Amino acid sequence: MSAGGAFGGSRGLQPRAPEKGVFPLDHFGECKQVSQDYLACLKDNTGDASKCRDLSKLYLQCRMDRNLMAKQDLKELGFRSEDKPQSATQTKSSDSNTDKQKQGFIAGMRR
Repeated sequence: MSAGGAFGGSRGLQPRAPEKGVFPLDHFGECKQVSQDYLACLKDNTGDASKCRDLSKLYLQCRMDRNLMAKQDLKELGFRSEDKPQSATQTKSSDSNTDKQKQGFIAGMRR
């Protein structure tokens, strides 16, 4: 007979909580726009997160400001003090509008 528990698992081991803990989901979409801007930036830069650091910082700051995650110094999350976040609308929308004007824009079409 097997010494393990149901489905072959060991009963003596306890699961561990994640290192940073659990934080609530953004059910009311309080940081949705910043999140979408960050994901669009990643897509535009073929997944290069270093080019989207300002949006990443804005997103984390938004979550902390709305108590969707524990407040923590951004230096502890890998950001330097000289990394000044711009507003999300300044960063993404002005860049994308300029690109659309240069390339020509047809509503509903993707390139």
